[in-house]
Amino acid sequence: MTWLPPRIVLALTALLPATAAAVSPLPVAPVRNVQETFFGTVVDDYYRYFEDAKAPEVAAWMKAHSNHAHATLRAIPGRDALRRRIEQLDASAPARIRDVARSADGRYFYQRRGARDDQFKLYVRQGVNGKERLLFDPERLSNASGKPHAINYFSPSPDGRLVALGVSAAGSEEAALRILEVATGRQVGPEIERAQFGAVSWAPDASEVFFHRMQKLDPGMPGTEKYQASSAVAMKPGSGEEGIRTLLTAGKDLAIPRTEFPFVSIQPDGRAIAYAYDGVSPDFAAWHSTLAKLRAGAPEWKPLARREDRVTDLVLSRDRVYALTFRDAPRYKLIGGTIDEFSPATARVIVAQSERVLIDMAAAAEGVYLRVRDGNVNRLLRLDHGDSPPVEVKLPLLGSFSMQGGRADLPGVMLDLQGWAQARQIYAVSPRGEVTNSGLQPAGPFDRPTDVVATEVMVRSHDGAMVPMSIIHRRGVRLDGTNPVLLYGYASYGITEEPWFSYSRLAWMDAGGVFAVANPRGSGVFGRQWHEAGKQSTKPNTWKDFIACADWLVQAGWTRPSKLAIWGGSAGGILVGRAMTERPDLFGVVISSVGALDMVRAETTANGVPNIPEFGTRANEPGFRALLAMSTYHQVRDAVAYPAVLLTHGVNDPRVDVWHTTKTAARLLAASGSRRPVLLRLDYDSGHGVGNTKRQSFDEVADVYAFALWQFGLPGYQPRAPRGAAAGAR
Repeated sequence: MTWLPPRIVLALTALLPATAAAVSPLPVAPVRNVQETFFGTVVDDYYRYFEDAKAPEVAAWMKAHSNHAHATLRAIPGRDALRRRIEQLDASAPARIRDVARSADGRYFYQRRGARDDQFKLYVRQGVNGKERLLFDPERLSNASGKPHAINYFSPSPDGRLVALGVSAAGSEEAALRILEVATGRQVGPEIERAQFGAVSWAPDASEVFFHRMQKLDPGMPGTEKYQASSAVAMKPGSGEEGIRTLLTAGKDLAIPRTEFPFVSIQPDGRAIAYAYDGVSPDFAAWHSTLAKLRAGAPEWKPLARREDRVTDLVLSRDRVYALTFRDAPRYKLIGGTIDEFSPATARVIVAQSERVLIDMAAAAEGVYLRVRDGNVNRLLRLDHGDSPPVEVKLPLLGSFSMQGGRADLPGVMLDLQGWAQARQIYAVSPRGEVTNSGLQPAGPFDRPTDVVATEVMVRSHDGAMVPMSIIHRRGVRLDGTNPVLLYGYASYGITEEPWFSYSRLAWMDAGGVFAVANPRGSGVFGRQWHEAGKQSTKPNTWKDFIACADWLVQAGWTRPSKLAIWGGSAGGILVGRAMTERPDLFGVVISSVGALDMVRAETTANGVPNIPEFGTRANEPGFRALLAMSTYHQVRDAVAYPAVLLTHGVNDPRVDVWHTTKTAARLLAASGSRRPVLLRLDYDSGHGVGNTKRQSFDEVADVYAFALWQFGLPGYQPRAPRGAAAGAR
């Protein structure tokens, strides 16, 4: 890798809104190269010192560039009107409801954000038609501290008498566990720190709560220890630290590697199931015992599934085990048997592999519900107790859904159902297969736009693989190459972009935009093989598939490169970053949100270690080669005409350290041979986006859209150019 001295990067008045053009020159980050050699390859790291984000010089650089980005974005004509339109669309319904849970006494618990609320709050009601009551309001903590707070998770006790919830501040996801008395809302006992992932379960009589807990980091321990040696613990409600007992610890019990995460789930019949996840892979190991043996201190854990069994979901219903596995079945199969005799190697196949992809399950008193992906839509199957074949439950909408409120001791299940052109509604499925709207989610006037449609296409990639892409647009759009198009993707961990509704996307279309969503290899749209074909050494397929989709949009007349933006977040930063560095000529705008952009150094961070199974390790040559290939920061070349780039990040991000973005911003500012802006937009009260307030979310989306429309040259988003300067966007 060669290096040319960085050019001084100033605010180019021809490219910036008039109100931002008069700011002082921005600080230029000096190059202080650190070289490392991996398997004979020398790797340059020009901005290694940026990894200390609290160093005065680095902090000042970050603040100056972030302030500049915010000022520039806010000064884009049309940005504020776009922001108001997003809020107007979202506020068109009285409230947004999510995460429905049920208790045996008929109570419904859920998070609700009213039209005038900035954050989701925890509510309860007796019966689906009962009067709702506020249980916990994180905005009270926000008002008291000046930092936004959010509910990360909650779980009611089986009898509905208590509820456990985790609350964190400023996007940190560092949740503290609280237990509330439902009747009064009073907190029972002290808060319990280091309960980041929750994984809450309850004893059937609510006498104990079970959850996951991070290890305590002593002074001097490296940050990479944060997500290691964690434990599954139990506690009597209200007892506090002195009442916590450890059940399993990673690196110590059941041969669970110290880099994995142990959880314990208690079933309604008193069975205890232990799980061990590596944090990123879909498959896990599992064992079973009983609550009685746990309490006696002699659990005698018996295996239910080993990692080599490739089990990705497991539920108990009565005395039977149902498991999804991709072993010898890339699109998954459902196996089952009695719990005391169950072995994945010999279990009966209940639903064989087919062209459909089996996704996940939920237990109910009458049997098991199975979610299936059929092309680009979800279908629901019900398996009653016994040997009857599964029956499809007819849904009111062919879109996507999640199953909520499922419990092995309660009948039916709840569905959170939505589509590309239909907003979320929450449906109740009865044991008889009847699907009715629960009424929990209020409807709004913009929930079913009749002029919005989705065009589904298959795009041929570089090696002949056919990649699915959904194009959401207004009816009658002209394929004349003039449409502003925003292409979104993720494509990691086997996560699939299924049909989802977005009010902010309506605002994008109001501005004349088209929104496309691709599922390159690395996603799980076609099952396990599709995921494996975009993972570690095969990761280049991910951005090559994405490039193929972008090129198809141009060739088919949807847009042209100067009006094509790509957007990805988190692991999607790999996708858009490497698409940009491989084909900078194909895009007018690139947006990376909390992006994973320096993959060579990712492993040195706390959350980098758990991500080794997905991306690889630099400790061996194949892993290093894969990481270097997918690392945007290391693939930026000097004097290349890169597109306009907007990099956004929450400074408190616990998943992708903020220096992924700041290092890449510094490198692009120094290297780009175009006159297109590179903006670094930071949020100092945010993290990875988990728990963001409505204000934070809407501000960022409005900035993303306005930035793209500005750079596309759309009327109404162009600043007045200073005398003698050319128009800002091309």
